[in-house]
Formats: sequence, structure tokens, C-alpha cells
Amino acid sequence: MKIKTGLAAFGLSGQIFHAPFIEAHPDFELTAVAERSKKSAQATYPDVESVDSFEELLRCDVELIVVNTPDATHYPLCRAALEAGKHVIVEKPFVTTIREAKELIEIADRKGLMLITYQNRRWDGDFLTLQQIVRQGSLGRLVEIQSSFQRYRPRLGQSAWKETPGATRVGITYNLCSHLCDQIVALLGKPEGVWATLDRQRDGSRIDDYSLIVLEYPGIRAQLRAGMLVREPGLRFAVYGTNGAYVKYGLDPQEDALRHRGEKPAPGDWCTEAPSQWGVLHDEHGRHAYPTVTGNYMRFYDRVRDTLREGKAPAVTHEQMLWDMQILEAAFESDRTGSTIRL
Repeated sequence: MKIKTGLAAFGLSGQIFHAPFIEAHPDFELTAVAERSKKSAQATYPDVESVDSFEELLRCDVELIVVNTPDATHYPLCRAALEAGKHVIVEKPFVTTIREAKELIEIADRKGLMLITYQNRRWDGDFLTLQQIVRQGSLGRLVEIQSSFQRYRPRLGQSAWKETPGATRVGITYNLCSHLCDQIVALLGKPEGVWATLDRQRDGSRIDDYSLIVLEYPGIRAQLRAGMLVREPGLRFAVYGTNGAYVKYGLDPQEDALRHRGEKPAPGDWCTEAPSQWGVLHDEHGRHAYPTVTGNYMRFYDRVRDTLREGKAPAVTHEQMLWDMQILEAAFESDRTGSTIRL
């Protein structure tokens, strides 16, 4: 039986990162979408039910809800969905505080429901490649990781709610660094310490639009950097070990294919990176281009299916979701105090 799924919104996230994958996956059905104003989902998905509110969505015949709304709404909507007996996928960042995270996890555990953060960047080709290189031992013992998401968005207001400070945190740390933090958590686990400096670099910016976070592990430093005034594509990964190094430039091609070229996900390897974009591995065997593993965000939904239909462990565990939130909160505390925050 297909997993009937409802989307809490049909903005960028719903249109680009969720609906196409749900529609293309043989084990899912895009059943309903909540659209408060524009009614555009049925133009692309004529069989979907369009409802006016999240409350109506909860009454639809769905077993899985995707909470892909502004960050400040994640906690109340996830709580309502869980209390209604629905499994939940929630966009990153999970919520805005550790307290909210723990409350939702307690509800999900008590009711036997899946609650998972949509960390699709675990299926970026560059990160899958890094994991492969680390597993095969080419770098020896890791000593340093540099990871960056750099964009050029000098104008304010291109995403209104992400540019407006309020009771909950917005800005690049929660928006982009949540991906970077989660990748390192997936690779290395919980860090021992967090140091960070956050800044407002664009003229008139009211939110953090530059972030440098350093995660401390035994013998390893992971430097995570995100900015919005980087016009020239920069470093994605630089990873150093006792036996070698891996350096990669450019971003995984999936988002560009989905968002700007209008491509749709397809079975198999649908978005392979060009050899000209491969990273460089320099190890005991020499220096050479290293083929990028093909990324595929569909694997996230494969893992959701495995959890709901086969009882397998979720791809992103509750423990990892809490670690991600602890890192983000610690980054703001470190920026405020100038000290390293111990976790």
C-alpha cells in the first residue's frame, strides 16, 4: 500500500524538494496539499486534493505529513500532526530550541510515530564521495575538515520571513549551516565543543548572513562556513588526514537541475556530476581527479519507506536531530560570549 502523503505548504520546498520526489516514488502518493492563498498544486498534480488550512490537511486520508513551512511554525505544526497520529517529515532546522525538540521527540516516541528532519544534503554527491573516501582509509587519520556553502545574494528580502528577525532565530546559521552541521554529525557524531562567530555583512542586514562554526572532536577540527556575499564559486570540501587530502569545489548539481532547469527526478542516477567538476584526491598513490558519487535525494524517501513499511531505523535519528540543535544553539552562545561551548 502506498504511503499517502500531505504537504503543509506548496512554496519552494514543496514544489522543488518534496512533491516531485513523492510523485516519482513508486511507494508514495501525493494525496493532499495545504494552500492558503495560491491554488497551484493541482496545475502540476491534478489528482492532489488542495485544502485551505493545516487543520484540514490533518483530516485528510494521509499517514505522513511533510512540515515544510517557516521555521517558527515547525514546533506547533509537528506537534499537531503527531497528536493527530501522523508520521512527520520536518524541514530543517528541526525546530528553534532544544526544549521544543525534546518535547516533539517524546510525543513521537510515546505514540510510536516516525519524526525525522529532512536532511537531504546527506545525499549530495560530494558528501557521499567524502564518506566513501573516509571509509576506504585513503586519508589516514582525519585531522581537519573544511566545509562551505557559499552564495551570492546581496539584496535583502529575497525570502521575506528568512530576513525578518523575531522571537525565533532566522538567518544563515539556521538556514544553511544546519546542513553543514548535520553532515559532520553524520560523519563524526557529536562534537565535544563548538566555537562560532556570526556576522551581518550585507548593507542593512538584520539577520546573520555570515557564519563560521568550528566543531571540536578528539584530534579533529571541522570548520563550517556559510556566506551570502561570495560571487565566485568557492571551496566545498577540503579534508586533510595523515596520509592524504581531498579537495572539492562547486555544489551538488541536483538543486540547480530541479530549481533552475526544471528537471524531474527519475529512477536511478538522474543527476550525475560532470567529470570537470570532480574533486582531487592526493594520497599515497598520487594526485588525481576522484569521480564524484552520484547524489540522489530520492534516497531520503527510500529510507522513509523502509522505516514506515519495514520498521528499519530512520536515516536521521532522534539523537542526531538533538545534536544538530545543540550545535546551532551553541553557535549563537559562542558568538555572544566569545568562548567555546562544551556539549
